[in-house]
Amino acid sequence: MLSNASILRKAATTAIRRSMATEAAHKPPLDLYGLNARYANATYVAASKSNTLEQVESELLAIKNSATTSKAFASFLENPLISRDDKTKSVEDMLKGKTSSVTLNLMTVLAGNARLNAIVGIADTYVQLMKAKRGEVEATIISAEPLNKTQTAAVQDAMKSQFPAGAKVVLETKVDPSILGGLQIQIGDKFLDLSVGSRIEEVGRTAV
Repeated sequence: MLSNASILRKAATTAIRRSMATEAAHKPPLDLYGLNARYANATYVAASKSNTLEQVESELLAIKNSATTSKAFASFLENPLISRDDKTKSVEDMLKGKTSSVTLNLMTVLAGNARLNAIVGIADTYVQLMKAKRGEVEATIISAEPLNKTQTAAVQDAMKSQFPAGAKVVLETKVDPSILGGLQIQIGDKFLDLSVGSRIEEVGRTAV
């Protein structure tokens, strides 16, 4: 028969293990650092625990859009003359009942800390965490002229070996006449320049 002390130790050990397992389940998928990451990480954990990760992502993107398209809203976020209390109250009036509690809490904390002007960067960092969670890899193809569907598919097929197994590729195509011809390819933080323009520059740098 177990003593009371043994029972308590066993119960405490079980509780600690469960707590550690719970924290691991909600841990952000990337190790990011800095001011934006600190708020984004905390928001990710809170959203994960409340099962609102995607909802919070949509809300933060909407706030970012307003911050970049509305001069009045951008001015409100940036204005240092508005007191923290007034900003907090304004945020609550704008968002309470219209967003998740996680997004509302983030915005009121930012207002209270005089950090509302960081919301665009925080939103971008949160989206970065969500893309990592979904296993998404961003790839950009830049060409001198628009590629047709067949050309795009051919380039995408040639790029497959560059992607991790099971990755979900988010492909974007851009046109930049200045590269003259060929392609420039961006996969995550990797950049491959196969443009005619870069070859001409290389020839220009070669000593005769």
